[in-house]
Amino acid sequence: MLNNMEILATIPVKDLAKARKFYEGMLGLEPLAFEGNEVVTYRAGSSRLLVYHSQYAGSNKATTATWFLGDDLDDVVRSLKNKGVAFEHYQFPEAKLEGDVHVMGKTRNAWFKDPDGNILSLVNGQPAESRVGAR
Repeated sequence: MLNNMEILATIPVKDLAKARKFYEGMLGLEPLAFEGNEVVTYRAGSSRLLVYHSQYAGSNKATTATWFLGDDLDDVVRSLKNKGVAFEHYQFPEAKLEGDVHVMGKTRNAWFKDPDGNILSLVNGQPAESRVGAR
């Protein structure tokens, strides 16, 4: 039923103006559409990301969205760190930490948070070959 339909990642935020500075300024996302002061939709490759105002922002303790970067992972991590993005370090039994990147076999993954504490993920590879940045 839904296997051939597009899907949209949605991220709740408490302060849309603050979130826009992060998603546009720090991450370089391009806004596509606005719905007043409540919602902004971004382009991310061929996908879309909807950031919306919610009183429940930051309450999820797991990964909210994952970008698949292939061989560009280390360059993107370095670039974001230079812009001031702080990366999370987690303890996984099967993972080795190389700088800010968790290495689990062929999978390389880095996590960071937006201003509301939503966990965002960067992973090498493509969606079908990865662990999908699960945290």
